[in-house]
Amino acid sequence: MLVHFRLTVPDDLSDRVRDLLVDAECVTNVTLESGICVDPEGDLIECDVAREKAGVVLHQLNELGLDERGGIVLSTPLSTPFAEASRLEELAPGHPDDAVIWESVEAKADDGAQPTVSYVVFLVLAVILAAIAVITDSAILVVGAMVVGPEFSAIAAASVGIVFARWGLVGRSLQLLVFSFAFAVGVVAVLAWLVSLTGALDAEMITRPRPNTGFIWHPDMWSFVVALVAGAAGVLALAIEKTATMVGVFISVTTVPAAGNLALGLGLWQSSEIVGSLEQLGTNVLGMVIAGVVVLAVMRTSWTWVTTQAERLFGQRQPRGGLKPRRQKAEG
Repeated sequence: MLVHFRLTVPDDLSDRVRDLLVDAECVTNVTLESGICVDPEGDLIECDVAREKAGVVLHQLNELGLDERGGIVLSTPLSTPFAEASRLEELAPGHPDDAVIWESVEAKADDGAQPTVSYVVFLVLAVILAAIAVITDSAILVVGAMVVGPEFSAIAAASVGIVFARWGLVGRSLQLLVFSFAFAVGVVAVLAWLVSLTGALDAEMITRPRPNTGFIWHPDMWSFVVALVAGAAGVLALAIEKTATMVGVFISVTTVPAAGNLALGLGLWQSSEIVGSLEQLGTNVLGMVIAGVVVLAVMRTSWTWVTTQAERLFGQRQPRGGLKPRRQKAEG
């Protein structure tokens, strides 16, 4: 797997950037088009880099000042069916699926801490689904609310901020979590109160035994364990860009369902439901942040060594696409 670099390079940096890429053994398909960039002015340099080394090359480009004076765009090709790509994969340590580009992780964390309208709308809709799940005692709706909820992006951003000592990012992430949950819970609490005035909703509907949804406001040891596991899985998926795995994270923890139960408790003023829901919500957020920090810290310090040792243990991987790496010519 390769990462494509598209670089806008000022004239005075062009030779150094070109030499860096040409001399790197993990880089191929280096092309240079002089003077074609208009804004900012400069040369266009493109190349393909083994994913395992993309972070290293990106760091070297940043040391040259390209991130401040030029442009860097990274993309992942759908397929690289040529022999040199397979050779680079064999050359780079570890497996491309395990590679981490830390600059990309930080960029995703920054995005996850942004207070957007869509983030708040999704959270409100998720809390509404969770509240209906409580009223109807529907486990299916609980799962639906978990999937719709967007809150993990802010939790992951807080974890990244702690590991990289970016305290401003931590503050923005936690602020987004607190205010978005407060807003969503407040909206749904008001809606619940209005519905209760019509007689369609009463306190007995949320305080009666609920075998399918009662767990969402009864935190225990296992609630914290699940939050730890989900947080670890979530930041790992974020770091190695396994987006499909995130769905499993979303349906593992009961942050949004607890918020839905909290909203109903506030709307109908049931103190036991309020306290239990707050405990569940806090337990899940705290567990995911702790696990996220630990996993990211370990990955940042040891991930390359772990993946390299794993490759040695399990044997050399086969080239992708049935292509063989470049071989030396036979003697004679």
